[in-house]
Amino acid sequence: MEHAAIKANGLEKWFGEGEARTLAVQSASFEARYGEMLYIVGPSGSGKTTLLSMISGILKPDGGSVIVEGKDLWMLESDEIADLRLNKIGFVFQDYHLFPRLTTAENVAIPLILKKMEWNTALKVALEYLEIVGLKDRAQLPPVKLSGGEQQRVAIARAIAGQPDILVLDEPTASLDGDTGRKIVEFVKTNILNDKRCIIIVTHDSRIDEYADAIMKMEDGKIIGVERNRALKGVGE
Repeated sequence: MEHAAIKANGLEKWFGEGEARTLAVQSASFEARYGEMLYIVGPSGSGKTTLLSMISGILKPDGGSVIVEGKDLWMLESDEIADLRLNKIGFVFQDYHLFPRLTTAENVAIPLILKKMEWNTALKVALEYLEIVGLKDRAQLPPVKLSGGEQQRVAIARAIAGQPDILVLDEPTASLDGDTGRKIVEFVKTNILNDKRCIIIVTHDSRIDEYADAIMKMEDGKIIGVERNRALKGVGE
């Protein structure tokens, strides 16, 4: 498996028309590597979410390229992009996006069902992933019965159930208190990251900086610096 999970080259994205036309992301080039937890940081409006959307197959760039596991993402057909996202990229959204009418186990089983796994088998596999995040005993509860930290862990279990090589977390600590947020990121670092997986976290929470292997800073749509090999050894051990 090649060293880089994602390579972005000269990405640009414009929004608006006429005089209101603005450059949201400008000449963004970087790589996210296997075995690495990469943070994308910067103030609100710096282009973090736009960049994340372009490298994950959600928003087509106006310039540049995205190479995901050796494939030029935006040269693929739409069904190929959808397939790559289903099989290679797991998402943990800021607001979790759990379905309130489903049980915890059913929520985790969703990506498996999308992969055509039989329902009962998918539920059994979902229980295995809930055990990984320490929530097997919550399997039959609806999300409303869970705490914020527990809902975040369910979202993580759902994201990794499809065994993605790339895991993306959008502001994972935004709605959590400091202690819970740190525990979530430490859990991901210790239990989910491995040498065959890349984890990308978009955050503005400096309280979790110690868990990052690399921090990429954005400002006014530009990448202004990347700091690598900075994580404290022994974190979570």
